[in-house]
Amino acid sequence: MSVDQHSDPFEERLSSALHDTGNAFEADRGALTDGGRVRGRRMRVRRRAAVLGGAAGIALVGVGGVLLLPGGGSGGEDGRTSAASAASGAEVTADAQDTPAPVSGEELIRTLKGLLPDGEFSGEQGRGADSVGGPFAQVVYDDGKGPAVVGVSLSLVGPGSPQAHEATRCPDKILIPHDSCDTSTLTDGSKFMVLKGYEYPDRRVDTRRWIAVLVTPQGQQISVSEWNSAAEKDAPISRPAPPLSASQLEEIATAPQWRAAIGAVPEGAETPSAESSAPPPHADDPALREMFAELVPDRVEVVSKGGQGSGYAYLVLDDGKGKSFVQVNVQPDMSDVAHQLYGSAETLDDGTMVATRQGPGDERSAGVVMWTVDTMRADGRRVVVSAFNTGAQHEDATRDTPALSMKELRAIALSPRWDDLN
Repeated sequence: MSVDQHSDPFEERLSSALHDTGNAFEADRGALTDGGRVRGRRMRVRRRAAVLGGAAGIALVGVGGVLLLPGGGSGGEDGRTSAASAASGAEVTADAQDTPAPVSGEELIRTLKGLLPDGEFSGEQGRGADSVGGPFAQVVYDDGKGPAVVGVSLSLVGPGSPQAHEATRCPDKILIPHDSCDTSTLTDGSKFMVLKGYEYPDRRVDTRRWIAVLVTPQGQQISVSEWNSAAEKDAPISRPAPPLSASQLEEIATAPQWRAAIGAVPEGAETPSAESSAPPPHADDPALREMFAELVPDRVEVVSKGGQGSGYAYLVLDDGKGKSFVQVNVQPDMSDVAHQLYGSAETLDDGTMVATRQGPGDERSAGVVMWTVDTMRADGRRVVVSAFNTGAQHEDATRDTPALSMKELRAIALSPRWDDLN
């Protein structure tokens, strides 16, 4: 059996989902992208120094088209202490006796196939518990109704951590479109979620992706994903929907073999993070969200509000002419990329730089325009406000122009209240 060692197809989940969900903060694609690279390098250094993780390093979250500035055993071999070692009088510690042998990629593939209903298998790929990237298995499964990719990814998260909580929390439908999402708590205290969504949130290709995520009280995370095609991307739709029902996904995700495999991960070995296999984080900053809503002119109604990570919030507004999506991103300490972002921008008396843009939004959404005011204070705090002529960036235009004028966007972006945020 051939075991493919290419990158984990779950490994790019966070960046892929952020990349495909909409088109945010495109005031100047080239300049913002360059700024994001510089900012990203600086943030990576800080993360290493402070042992930060997750979405904290994303300087400018795009909820649109681009990411701008993103059966194991127990015991030793065969579960037994070597007779030769015992005969020679070699000391075997309790830890060595209790450490399961690492589960191989081949074993994980066999486990996945054994848990699936009868059918034909091809395209088998796997990675063992002691491999860089962590345990993973994937097959192309055909139950006679068309081939479909089914995969499982295993990881460890901090028990009770925000990462563990977010992994099984249904995403904001405004940011991550999906058909349904259900969560539950199992009898052992594990949190479980089934999300029926799409590989491409804008549905430019109708590839469906359904995922079940289980997180145990001990921080073991099992993610089972399936598609209605023979590959995650760039493959024809082979069937109307993925092959497994929600109950079948739950049966596979809760199989004890996966927990045993996670238990066999050697101490210190790299495992995929929660972001790599679950929907992207969507927890917002309540203070930022509420402040944003308070800065909107009284003439418009705030229909809904939410966010995606620290420093980002969105509003859906209605001025009586239809819904309009508006978003803000607040980034501290961006002075080192100011020259890339605001080369010939207007500079106010207090040193604040202001750049504006009016142009098309996500090219995959018909008729969508995006109006942006991008500002940076003298202390490096960046505030970017954008408005769209649709209630969600992944949807076609529903009105001619955004609900807020450029003058109103400018007033929001330049409000001194942003300076009070921590």
